[in-house]
Amino acid sequence: MKTITSAWRGYATALWALAYGLLGSAWALGLPGFPWGASDPDPDGALSILAGTTPRFGWWIAAFSLITAVTALMLTRRDDRRAPLFLAWPIAAILVLVIPDSRLMMGVAYTPLLLVAPAFGWNLGGVGFADAWPWPVLNQLVCVLGGLLLAATALAYGRGQGRTRWFTPQRGRTAVYVAVVVPLVYCITRWAWALGIPLGVSPEFLAEGEDGLWLAGAYLATFGAFGGVLTLGLVQRWGEVFPRWILGLRGRRVPPLLAVIPAGFVSIIITVAGLSYIRWTIAGRFSMAEWGAWLPECFWPIWGAALATATVSYHLRRKDDPNGPAVHHKGEPKAESLKSRP
Repeated sequence: MKTITSAWRGYATALWALAYGLLGSAWALGLPGFPWGASDPDPDGALSILAGTTPRFGWWIAAFSLITAVTALMLTRRDDRRAPLFLAWPIAAILVLVIPDSRLMMGVAYTPLLLVAPAFGWNLGGVGFADAWPWPVLNQLVCVLGGLLLAATALAYGRGQGRTRWFTPQRGRTAVYVAVVVPLVYCITRWAWALGIPLGVSPEFLAEGEDGLWLAGAYLATFGAFGGVLTLGLVQRWGEVFPRWILGLRGRRVPPLLAVIPAGFVSIIITVAGLSYIRWTIAGRFSMAEWGAWLPECFWPIWGAALATATVSYHLRRKDDPNGPAVHHKGEPKAESLKSRP
């Protein structure tokens, strides 16, 4: 039963890869909807690394998907071979970190704002969900899903061989603190701009956003800071047991996936966005005089890597201790249970 339960990830990944490979073949044969190249609303081809491709690229997608499916099926077998891992992790990295671009983060960040805007009568310049989530960006979500499935399969395979010991609780705690501190540089600049302080930019640059653009930036900064506070839950007791002020849930165990899924996804989108800024910086698209507009974002891959490390460490710790701390009916953990925890 354990083998069947742990192997479902590999079968699901293989199914995803075969389906996406068929879609790539269909694009190569003329099916509309190829998500890159001329059909991608990327104004100057600066966002996606696949901006210069044509539908014929679908054949390469099909070949890549076939390799992904074979690798996933290899990971369903329980043995000591490391070759599947050497294939799985680079493929997962391509799907999760290379194919997506910064629009994925923008779509996620602005979705809550788009949801509440009608209630307050906000126009947001006519921007709607179709603008935040066009098909090329939704396709990025599809690729990320496949990459995450493969990564989960590889993690389970490596765990069965005792190769996930790097993700210790100590490293997880350090990673949490890094994930909280790094985004504050970005937050400080955006809050300063919203207050009219040209931190890291010229007064002329600041004046370009006086129509409300910097308020949107402050919203994103506050969103990031709030996420940093939630990150602390990966090493705090309230990340395992709901605190007493949450009526109806206090004293109950926090489902691990409630923290793992959003934290893992956020680690991906901020890493992808940060890599985009690094790519644009290397290409010379920015000026040192306006460092506040791009330098903080170049540190986002550190933020994303730290958050991913903290998330995996949290997941493994909760999996090793599935029952969590013993809890009284009033919601307080037993003292002896807390003392026994590492």
